[in-house]
Amino acid sequence: MNFRRGKGRDHPEINLIAFIDVLLVILIFLMVTTSYSKFTALQVTLPTADAEKAMDRPPEINVVIDAQGRYAINNVQVAFHDVAGLAGDLRDAVTAIGNAKEEPVLIINADALATHQTVVNVLEAARLAGLARLTFAAQSSGKK
Repeated sequence: MNFRRGKGRDHPEINLIAFIDVLLVILIFLMVTTSYSKFTALQVTLPTADAEKAMDRPPEINVVIDAQGRYAINNVQVAFHDVAGLAGDLRDAVTAIGNAKEEPVLIINADALATHQTVVNVLEAARLAGLARLTFAAQSSGKK
């Protein structure tokens, strides 16, 4: 006995609208959770501070100190034997800048967990290299 004589068979359909909605939600989730990283010589976590950004920037020499006490000058890791050797590396960085109108600014990017002695080593090397202008880099806390 066939009770469905006049009716044809309904074929199941895939609901593409719901499928596309699910894919868009997954895409948004992946975009939000993706981490973007910088490629640097050393990984450091900077302290936080809030300040206005300078409009005109003098030549810069960036010294990075990580939590393990390693040094990098302008994203080139340098071996530390003594303060005089580090001062020589800073002088080389100044000569690499070339002729600049202004004296370069030494920017110290010290990890929040770096020891006090590693920062003092850079300060002493800057004095020996004749760099009088220096500053410390910090992250912005995001609060205003």
